[in-house]
Amino acid sequence: MLSELRAYSVHMLTATGAVWSMLAMLTAVDGNWDMMFVWLVVAFLVDGLDGPMARRFDVKANAPQIDGVLLDLIIDYLTYVFIPAYALFASGLLPGWTGWVVIIVITFASALYFADTRMKTKDNSFAGFPACWNMVAIVIFALRPDFWVTLAVVVVLAGAMFTPLKFIHPVRTERWRGLSLPMALAWTFFAGWAAWVDFHPQSWAHWGLVVTSVYLMVAGILQQIVPQRA
Repeated sequence: MLSELRAYSVHMLTATGAVWSMLAMLTAVDGNWDMMFVWLVVAFLVDGLDGPMARRFDVKANAPQIDGVLLDLIIDYLTYVFIPAYALFASGLLPGWTGWVVIIVITFASALYFADTRMKTKDNSFAGFPACWNMVAIVIFALRPDFWVTLAVVVVLAGAMFTPLKFIHPVRTERWRGLSLPMALAWTFFAGWAAWVDFHPQSWAHWGLVVTSVYLMVAGILQQIVPQRA
């Protein structure tokens, strides 16, 4: 009985992601971008916690009536794809037709990627860019690059979803996890802090976001280049 209760509690924790995404969407509609990202960071933190908990409490055996993988994918599409795409479109950072291109490319390509059965590698990394548009969007909001740069980044990353390039899962990819996990936690902290101070241009959190984002983006590719010691 206790095992089942623990397993179902993990599903309920995962399901709170739908609540955080709704709160993020409501604030986004009001143009309250800093609070939108605060809610998305909360959802990101929950997404990082529920996976290890699900494996520890063996939800597949103890709570099989709910498909945790499907539940996670539904919420991830909202928080990683749909809401960040809307934010980039509605914020004015991408004028005219560029905003339409970005919102179409992100939502369309990500839907295909989420349904791809080859999205995970043998070492529990991601094959191709894992559609983490929430992470991309918060860096764009913080740095405010020229819209051509933003457009190029989105198009390149969308194309990278369908390449053999590897992107780490900071929790599940064992290689370099001693560095990757602290980097992911640091990214979460910097992202939350940057949003909390309304992306103030002088905030030191922006530099932390850049450093941690670059690592999380290229670590898997570096692992493909650097051979693992036997």
